[in-house]
Amino acid sequence: MKNLFVGNLSFKATEGDLRGLFEAYGAVDRVNIVTDMGTGRSRGFAFVEMSDDEAANQATTGLNGKDFLGRQLNVSEAKPREARSGGGGGGGGKRDDFRRGRRGPPSPPREPRW
Repeated sequence: MKNLFVGNLSFKATEGDLRGLFEAYGAVDRVNIVTDMGTGRSRGFAFVEMSDDEAANQATTGLNGKDFLGRQLNVSEAKPREARSGGGGGGGGKRDDFRRGRRGPPSPPREPRW
């Protein structure tokens, strides 16, 4: 099974459009157009899974650079997703603990600044 990346995709393209385009080369298992979480609009790229490796290679060769809905497609084999760190986070200092009602032992007195 090969997972293909389809870039420079028209924002008007639907999963049915892509499925029809790729099925000319072989059976398509899954089509996923990546959308923005906030707006639900297409982000301009998609992933197409094909079970037959030879058909996927032919689709890559035949469709890369082809005009589709007014844009030249960029089709290639998808690279594995890199592991990402947990991200976000932050906080956790004394001030945050105090705001959340978790008080620890009192801090030692501070030295004068001057």
